[in-house]
Amino acid sequence: MSDSIVSRRRAIALAGVGVAGVAGVAGAAAVGSALIKGSAEPEGPSPAEGAVAFTGEHQAGIVTPAQDRLHFVAFDVITTDRDRLIGLLQDWTAAAARMTAGRDAGEIGAVNGVPEAPPDDTGEALGLPPSGLTITVGFGPTLFRDAAGKDRFGIAAQRPEALADLPHFPGDTLDAAISGGDLCVQACANDPQVAVHAIRNLARIGMGVVSVRWSQLGFGRTSSTSREQATPRNMFGFKDGTANLKAEETDLLRDHLWVQPGDGPAWMAGGAYLVTRKIRMLIETWDRTPLAEQEAIVGRSKGVGAPLGKAKEFDEPDLAALGADGEPVVPTVAHVRLAHPSTNSGARLLRRGYNFVDGSDGLGRLNAGLFFIGYQRDPRTAFVLVQRSLARQDVMNEYIRHVSSGLFACPPGINGDSDFWGRALFS
Repeated sequence: MSDSIVSRRRAIALAGVGVAGVAGVAGAAAVGSALIKGSAEPEGPSPAEGAVAFTGEHQAGIVTPAQDRLHFVAFDVITTDRDRLIGLLQDWTAAAARMTAGRDAGEIGAVNGVPEAPPDDTGEALGLPPSGLTITVGFGPTLFRDAAGKDRFGIAAQRPEALADLPHFPGDTLDAAISGGDLCVQACANDPQVAVHAIRNLARIGMGVVSVRWSQLGFGRTSSTSREQATPRNMFGFKDGTANLKAEETDLLRDHLWVQPGDGPAWMAGGAYLVTRKIRMLIETWDRTPLAEQEAIVGRSKGVGAPLGKAKEFDEPDLAALGADGEPVVPTVAHVRLAHPSTNSGARLLRRGYNFVDGSDGLGRLNAGLFFIGYQRDPRTAFVLVQRSLARQDVMNEYIRHVSSGLFACPPGINGDSDFWGRALFS
């Protein structure tokens, strides 16, 4: 972008290219801007099929059919220079437009620069297709006022009321080192190397402006965000996210997912609020639990995923049905009942979480579980409402631990070559 801040490395590379090379790079820069408008780039191999459109009314990576792999990262902003932060967001937007199209992160690329300068792409995705890569960005509460209450960038008045800090829930064992963050980036793809490459290059571009606070790799999506996707299974072996919002349900998305004009600051209209929770699952304890007890805890059959008392996965749970013993067929403390919209004032959100295994805990137990990702129109009337119900009554709490938490405001999509993540916020 014309007004982005030129990095030191790019300046060195351009200086070494020479007059002819600079002209070529200038052409590449123009093409980079064209990418954001959706046109093809002439140099290099053509992007393979599987690229997800980068521009649009909403950010990609929310209702996009959930990909197989995740690399999620939260950043702390380490500068107090507003212009440097804006420049970074501009540079990130341009790099994301290129990478989601299957191109190198930078205008010069991994191998086309002069040997004396560092490349402006790390190169591990060379030869790989876009693999459905989406890159989604959000702003945390501390970007508006830091922990000391300081308004570093003059945007405190633009903090939405819906970005209120999450309350403490019963049973939380949150680690501050892997919670929060000023900025977040969610990279999803069907190839783990493509997702990691995207995060690695955004972190490289952000050096000196941001630093990584925490990150999480995920595999095996735990929700379907499209009716065309089969429902996946979580690390407990159960189908997860059967009742999730779907991309085709446009009316429900309008009511429960997308921020509407008048909901808060104008810069968030068309965006969504993101809640992340890293949930450690006590795998070994669960694996010694009888099947019937597992199904009673979840409220669904482990095989087809049907609600208890029903035959098919997508049958609506009958929460009023009683068994021969006079007890509810779906137990009163079953996860399905406690999370159901009818028991939470109609609250719904769009989930696109992932399984994780982060080695072992040093005691011979897997450090594994669910990295929960939930998007919604307002966390106060969606996630907070549902989580309070679950935290107080869900028997599944005996088998899980919430160890990290994040809350971010994800602005609307990119709409042209002069646009960038947060442009309306910083205008």
